[in-house]
Order: sequence, then structure tokens, then C-alpha cells
Amino acid sequence: MRKERSKGMKSGKGKNRKPGGRAGRLLGAVGTTMIVIVVLLCCLLVVPKFFGYQMYHVLSGSMEPEIPVGSLICVQEGEPEAVQDEEVIAFYGSLEDSEIITHRVVKNNIVSGTFRTKGDANEQEDPLPVPYGNYIGTVVFNAPHLGMILVCLTSFYGKLAAAAVIVLGVVLNLIGTFMERKEK
Repeated sequence: MRKERSKGMKSGKGKNRKPGGRAGRLLGAVGTTMIVIVVLLCCLLVVPKFFGYQMYHVLSGSMEPEIPVGSLICVQEGEPEAVQDEEVIAFYGSLEDSEIITHRVVKNNIVSGTFRTKGDANEQEDPLPVPYGNYIGTVVFNAPHLGMILVCLTSFYGKLAAAAVIVLGVVLNLIGTFMERKEK
């Protein structure tokens, strides 16, 4: 009778478990979280393109205070003829140059196929009209200061860091799985 009691006490759930199982689950959860965060950040850069949106980082203060330097802007592709006066658009400074400018439309001249534009912080309109061929899209969203995330993620070191976080997440998952299996 005495043996039965001690046997029953030893087989109670969780009483004699080693901490390796809990630590393994924690490492696995941390590793999975790291991977999910990197994948979600990368999706924020790629998925909008499938729906006709582009993300850009604002480098100059010509649209301040509405769109401050360092902002992340989301630009929706569309027909230039549909752009209304006072909307903010993104366009190439010239087709030979890859400079992207974000300014407000003063006048959409459909007959000549051009926009007259002006930065909110600028005193005068831009000196040259913007041809429809340079039009990228209309700004539909801006998030102050989040442009740096875009810059970081798309730089060489940002991509390297993202890869390192994913590798570390996978390693933590493997260690966690090993610790859980060793526990069982």
C-alpha cells in the first residue's frame, strides 16, 4: 500500500518535470516571433505593389509641415487625367533622372497633358510643368518618421540584418525543439 501511494505521487502531472520543456517552448516562441516580425515588415514593402501602390521615403522639406522630412508616403497609381487640383502627387523630376518629387497639383492641364505643381513650403510654383509621362501616382497616405524604416530595410545592411534575425529565429526554434524533445 505504501508503494502505491509513492508511485501515485511521482506520476502526478508536472510535479517532476524539468525546466527544459518550458525554456524550449519560450525559445521557440521567441524565434517564431522574430521570423514573423521580419516577414511582416518585408510584406509591408512588397504587398502594396500588387495593389498598385508604391512606398517612398521623403528626403526634402518642400511639403512641410503636411509631409515632413523622413515620412513614409504611399502612392497609388492611377490615370493622370483623374488627378484633381490640390491633390499631392509623386512624379519623376525628369525621365532621365530617377529623382522622385512629391508636390501639390496647382493645375491639371488635361489639354497639354501636364501638371503645374508647387511644394507647400515653397514660395513659388515649380518652374516647369510636369508631363503626364513623369507622373507616378497620387499620395494617399503619409506616416511621419516611418520612412527611415523603409530606408533601413532596403539598404544592404538592413537586408543583412533582416537575414540575420531570420537565421537567429530559426536557430532559436531548433534549440527550443531540441530542448522540448530532450525533456520528453
